[in-house]
Amino acid sequence: MNPTPIYDELAGALRERLIVIRDSAWRERDSAGQLARLQEVSESIVSLQGRLPQPVDPMLAHYLQRCSYDKALAWLEGGDAGH
Repeated sequence: MNPTPIYDELAGALRERLIVIRDSAWRERDSAGQLARLQEVSESIVSLQGRLPQPVDPMLAHYLQRCSYDKALAWLEGGDAGH
């Protein structure tokens, strides 16, 4: 992978998505707010995906197209994504 700022932004958005999803206290306190933030982060991920330099690595493209965001994050972090 070519390290460019867009990849860092995408990884950050994917990490934020996980934080939002895992925040059970937020869900109990303000589920509508949590859902709204999750939607914002998801829209950001889609936007960033469209800005990736071409050609996109086939595995990363596969993970993003299938919304396998945990695997996409693992790929971006250089770990094994399970495929």
